[in-house]
Amino acid sequence: MLERIALHQTRLHTPGLGLDAKGVALGSKGLVLLPSFDRLVALLSVYTRERSLEDIMPSLAILVVRSKLGTREVAFEFAAESSDRMDRIADTARLVGGFAFTGTSRHFVQYRDAAAPFGYDATSLVSTDAAIALYHDRFSQTYEVERKIELRALLLRLMPRSTPSSPGAPSGGAGAPGGPRFLVAEAGLGPALAHYLVRSSVEGDVCVAEWPPPSAFVETPVRRWVFRIPEVPARMQRLLETTPGITTFLPAGPGVAVEAGFRHPIDLRACPLFDPAGLVLLRGRGDEPWAIDRLPPMGALASLTRVELRHGGVDVVAASAAGETAALRVALRVVPCEAPWRNVTAAWIPSAQLPLLRRLAYALPHATIAQVRIALTGQGAFVVCPGGIEGIPLGTFFAEVRPRLYVLAGHEIVPAVTPEVLSEAFHMLGSHLVFVPQDARAIAIHEGAFSPLEAALLDAPPWEPAVAVAIEQALEEPLVDLKTTSIGFAPLRGVEPPVTEG
Repeated sequence: MLERIALHQTRLHTPGLGLDAKGVALGSKGLVLLPSFDRLVALLSVYTRERSLEDIMPSLAILVVRSKLGTREVAFEFAAESSDRMDRIADTARLVGGFAFTGTSRHFVQYRDAAAPFGYDATSLVSTDAAIALYHDRFSQTYEVERKIELRALLLRLMPRSTPSSPGAPSGGAGAPGGPRFLVAEAGLGPALAHYLVRSSVEGDVCVAEWPPPSAFVETPVRRWVFRIPEVPARMQRLLETTPGITTFLPAGPGVAVEAGFRHPIDLRACPLFDPAGLVLLRGRGDEPWAIDRLPPMGALASLTRVELRHGGVDVVAASAAGETAALRVALRVVPCEAPWRNVTAAWIPSAQLPLLRRLAYALPHATIAQVRIALTGQGAFVVCPGGIEGIPLGTFFAEVRPRLYVLAGHEIVPAVTPEVLSEAFHMLGSHLVFVPQDARAIAIHEGAFSPLEAALLDAPPWEPAVAVAIEQALEEPLVDLKTTSIGFAPLRGVEPPVTEG
């Protein structure tokens, strides 16, 4: 019933089947027939390990189909679009025990394999009203669609698998080290956990979420504390994952997280089905997931610290006089350091080296010239390049220690104050760039003085207007008639040579 398609064959019998640019038989749709749901999960698990489902999500349909014999199978239908996509899915289907087909409406033929590099064509079609008719070199079968399965509902119903590093596994140990985490604590443990995290100097956000009552006999909603911790210290991971009433979740994608010690069978980052504004928490051990349609506003943990008031009156006693504070101040110094250079994004080019910069401009690539900004002052040129100033090996290099604050490269500030304190000491304005050279006498340049280097380099060549002449005037000029005559046997007879001196 199936025949192999030959090279340059143009006539096909299957409706809606055509040839792409490579000569491969391809319909508008692709279909993978799988014998069971576990094979469907295996297909999604293998495919999402290296690729995302985002490109096939708009056309994806998972159908439970029934044959004439009453057997139920799973059809994975999607838009084919190209033979490259079909090749990837067909290879994956072959690994999990599925069959790949291509077609347009109801009739689907077997997709190409090593025996038929250009695909197959059905020589005779089955006359049927069934929703799907499949033609394979091993079988031909018709199917009726029994029901449709939503991918999001399937992901929520799948039970996360226990990983070898989970607390319940024989090897023991906590979940994956490092990274952000979600902590869900019962209402009674929430305040105590918040106080413990604040006391341990752990930063994060917290909110209180509500779920519907578990049964009709309960009138009040279920409240739990939800913590979002960017980095949990290693000493706390085991405690938080084994304490009853506290559940730890690891983010598995936008809007979804999986309980620590468990792993979802499918890579959820490759399935953009969850709303980032909400949160779905997938629990292990067969427990129902916790879904939050809209995550409440989260506040910083530091805002929940206890407030203490000083006893006594409200008079404020000055700590020291102004003269004593001024006597404590020391001069700022810039000294060499052995630390590696970082964020070297600016340079100070003296006026004597500007001619060298002009010559160097002919050798600079466009990527460097497009990023550089320059400001010309009486003390020379100040050059700034966010991607690194190493491409212009001139002048004195500066490292950016804070936005718009530059210190001489290979040096550090003493006393060792933070860049924020240093910027406050210079009274930096938001529109100025401050450069601190070796003598610690800062130079401030207004940001508006910087212009792109490509606009400052190019000197436009002079031009002069050219008057166009009407073509009719050129055509009216009389033609020159040239004639040639014979010069004879002695053309120079009677010609005297020129007189030369000496």
